[in-house]
Amino acid sequence: MEVHPSEAPTAAPTAASTALSLSSDPVAQFHALQQVHEATLGGEKAPVSPRSVISESWRRSLAAHVDPEGYRPPVVYGSDEVADVRSAHPLRAVLPLLRDLLVGIADESRHVMIVTDAEGTILWREGPRDICLRADPVGLCEGARWTEDAIGTNAMGTALAINAPVQIYSAEHLVRTYHTWTCAAAPIHDPDTGDLLGSVDVSGLLQALHPAVVCLVNATAQLAESHLRGQMELSDERLRTRNMPHLAGLRGETGALLTPTGRIIAAEPHGRWPERIRIRPGDDRVLLDDGREALVEPLAEGYLIRLPRSARTAPHRPRLSLSFLGDRPVAVLDGRELPLTLRWAELLALLALNPAGLTAEQLALRLYGDDGNPATVRAEIHRLRTQLGDEGLRAKPYRLRAEVEADFLTARAALSSGDVRAAAAACHARLLADSEAPAIRAERYHLVAALRSAVLDHRDLDALWTFAQSEPGNDDVEVFERLVEELPAHDPRRPVAAARLAWLLTEDDE
Repeated sequence: MEVHPSEAPTAAPTAASTALSLSSDPVAQFHALQQVHEATLGGEKAPVSPRSVISESWRRSLAAHVDPEGYRPPVVYGSDEVADVRSAHPLRAVLPLLRDLLVGIADESRHVMIVTDAEGTILWREGPRDICLRADPVGLCEGARWTEDAIGTNAMGTALAINAPVQIYSAEHLVRTYHTWTCAAAPIHDPDTGDLLGSVDVSGLLQALHPAVVCLVNATAQLAESHLRGQMELSDERLRTRNMPHLAGLRGETGALLTPTGRIIAAEPHGRWPERIRIRPGDDRVLLDDGREALVEPLAEGYLIRLPRSARTAPHRPRLSLSFLGDRPVAVLDGRELPLTLRWAELLALLALNPAGLTAEQLALRLYGDDGNPATVRAEIHRLRTQLGDEGLRAKPYRLRAEVEADFLTARAALSSGDVRAAAAACHARLLADSEAPAIRAERYHLVAALRSAVLDHRDLDALWTFAQSEPGNDDVEVFERLVEELPAHDPRRPVAAARLAWLLTEDDE
């Protein structure tokens, strides 16, 4: 496909201007990246280096013998086959969500939404008719495979290759046909196994797609994973309800209920179980990680495993890992992820912050303020204790007996020791961002405030940059002003910081 004059201006920028505006000026972007593409593939010195994610993708693509002059991706499924493949694909369940978030703004932003499977084959493509008509001749259509080894560097294929969100600007595509296109994609994972399910992509013509769209696409992928996780948890609950009589029938013998994929969803006693046990069809016994042998009984859905009394060993102190700085709080007990409500996460955070223990009255005050009811706390603790077991949570006062590792405690400890760089790396997001509990809000504020003060005062540019990339620091004008002021002119992070600062100042003006 040729570059249309209306899409590619004729005045080429200098190398200096290229370094300053790759993500904000599509005119400079197009010509600068064309220069980099031509020079790099021609074996000459480029005016600026490609982004590392791009140069690595180009190397993979060229190693797979992708021709930069060729452009047709292979067609894996014909039009009569795509519907059957889509109907059986797990991402079909989140298509309405993807439509609401991405197709709904397509007419305004002039893009198409694309969803692929884990092999990079396009299963869905939706958007304005005129953009779809432009996409058809270049193979951006259902049934075509867009892995890097098939069509070179592109957002869908590269996101799947590196298992991370990515945006590909114009001539960062290896194949010249797509230099007038810009695309952003993010992988979507199976919440059960963690395996890749596919990717969601937004593609548009060069001047139509905003540089920040990769953030939208990534957030959409995370919401899709959250939706799939919710469906999985509902399925787990139904499976648990149907099969709890099997577990109860062990009459005190040690055992667990497993999903068909081997994930443990209920156990007696609680704790001291891995998150998942691999069971092959036909197995009647399985060896656990600690050397114990368990008997396997297939159920209509999933498995029941039980340990003969001779296989039991002495009680131990469980290990509890808390990841509460991020989009979704996660608690893992001895390798098994616990089902977690926000209230349970708040309780675990408060108990981790107070290792000597707290009474029901103290917890009620910290969770609800002066109107807190200790009886409510006792009920929540009782439900939480069914997951942690007596070995993990003790009473009078309530305290965690497990060995606790927590990201927010790691950040606190690093700040206390003066290791600002480690603190910035640990505190990449706010503590339990959705929590309104007074004590959690206070801890969340003090942790971010202390970290912000430390990185601004410490004069460590690497720590300051790390904080700027985090959720707490990403919108901090003073942080980006300091980076622009102090980063050397040749530092590749400086133009990125300058672009972000300009964006923040524009947002403030609006």
